[in-house]
Amino acid sequence: MSNNKILVIEDEFDIAQLIKIHLSEICDQVQLVHDGEQGLKMALQHEWSAVVLDLKLPGMDGLEICRRIRSQSNYVPILMLTAKSTELDRVLGLELGADDYLTKPFSVMELTARVKALIRRFDASRGYQQNSIAADLSYPGLQILTEQRTVVVDGNEIKLTAKEFDLLHFFASHPDKVFNRSQLLDQVWGYGHEGYEHTVNSHMNRLRTKIEADSNEPKYIKTVWGVGYKFIGTSQVTNHA
Repeated sequence: MSNNKILVIEDEFDIAQLIKIHLSEICDQVQLVHDGEQGLKMALQHEWSAVVLDLKLPGMDGLEICRRIRSQSNYVPILMLTAKSTELDRVLGLELGADDYLTKPFSVMELTARVKALIRRFDASRGYQQNSIAADLSYPGLQILTEQRTVVVDGNEIKLTAKEFDLLHFFASHPDKVFNRSQLLDQVWGYGHEGYEHTVNSHMNRLRTKIEADSNEPKYIKTVWGVGYKFIGTSQVTNHA
């Protein structure tokens, strides 16, 4: 058994207990929380290998919890649980940074497999962070301080999540090269999986909002229609260790 720790935020007690029984077979600790405010508190106070998050919760809904978790620098995989009729909530959840979702009613075996997959991908993404070149990158108006994991745009420090930083650093380390969504999943998230391109789209939208003066007319990361994205790097200033 691994030393993974999983947080389950689910207000239906029977479902929560069933999830705990099955997830306990793949990790050492499964913590159950049944309301939104306490769930957010637990999510932010401890390090987790994954969070299983129901969207309809008392106190604070899952969308707000997801948003607040993603506002932090530490990244944790999030699997959403949604009702079949809440397609809009699923879309909003994915845009807010959830990694995957399951629709109720669901197979507990499938949930366990999905959580295991999320943890594997997260572990693989750590490998990217550890192996990335420890060099600062500088372009006109944009500085990326790799070891400090800090980004400065036009003299102002920009707060990025861990995955947003990884995505920007990867692009800036490979200027003028076009990457499709599957390649970005593989290189930055550490996995390639058909159907997870929404993860790239969501992070790209948030990253552009933070670093671009006009996200509709981006200066740094351009969309190559029908292919993917590329970082415009013809005017690089420095690249030093």
